[in-house]
Amino acid sequence: MEPMSICDIQNACDALLIEKQGIQELIDALQNNHVLSEAFDQTVQTLFTLKGRVILTGIGKSGHIAKKIQATLASTGTASFFVHPAEAAHGDLGMIQPSDVVIAISASGESAELTNIISHTKRFDIFLIAMTTNEQSTLAKAANIAMILPKSKEACPFGLAPTTSTIMQLALGDALAITLLKKRHFTASDFGIYHPGGRLGSKLKAVRDLMHTHQEIPLGTPNMPILEAIMEMTKKALGCIGIISEQGILIGLITDGDLRRTLDKDIRNLTAQDVMNKSPMTVHEDILAAEALRLMNSKKHPITCLFVIDQNHKPTGVLHIHDLLRAGIA
Repeated sequence: MEPMSICDIQNACDALLIEKQGIQELIDALQNNHVLSEAFDQTVQTLFTLKGRVILTGIGKSGHIAKKIQATLASTGTASFFVHPAEAAHGDLGMIQPSDVVIAISASGESAELTNIISHTKRFDIFLIAMTTNEQSTLAKAANIAMILPKSKEACPFGLAPTTSTIMQLALGDALAITLLKKRHFTASDFGIYHPGGRLGSKLKAVRDLMHTHQEIPLGTPNMPILEAIMEMTKKALGCIGIISEQGILIGLITDGDLRRTLDKDIRNLTAQDVMNKSPMTVHEDILAAEALRLMNSKKHPITCLFVIDQNHKPTGVLHIHDLLRAGIA
């Protein structure tokens, strides 16, 4: 392995600093440039009230950026998809409907490949939003809304390879997606609906997705002999038993740990209410499983099971640490 080159590291840092400056110029433009801030606000309002889909398009590097922005919008609750400009001319224009909004991305605003899409939006009165650095471009002039980005210095020393300009496109797209997310009050649980797979999907599962329900819930009454409670715990194999009142309200919990703490007593004469924890930690089924795990670990001595209750404090399920392990959360 060759020794680290100070020159290479400096070149990398110089490129990042140039791109950082581009992002700062974009922030300054949003805060101080009335034209960009007004266009951005109009775009947000348009997409927020949109009944159709958001169609992202672009060619070359801008096309790759458009794909990423589309993916971010879709995963945060905005129905969207990408249409390749070349494929659009061979039938994919039929995917774009009058109720949709097209966001076309092109640094120059003169990409010939976008011509067919621009013409299609004009022919069928489809709303067109441009993201470009050239306010005098064909794209900007044809658009209903034109978001004009600052012409910042490219990190490429020849000013040819799109670098800073594509970072700015991506950043503005992310800003748009996050603004819409917050405007819609999109939650982590909502996010989980669009990310059911992989480790991220696991972290976004709700307690209701993992808890044991119905006949799997170990339950007993206050006057139940402790030996019967142990038999119920053994049968349900969750290491705990919930104690409920005559009205079905959870009033206590017995765990394996509670039983160990009674070994110095004659358990044959004990009832469930003699052993139970009268203030057990509980959760509701709509919280994230990851939050339930945090609660389990928040105690000085971490707990292994949580009873899930409804608004009337009646048990609806049990969540065990093994359930979290199997789901890849713990």
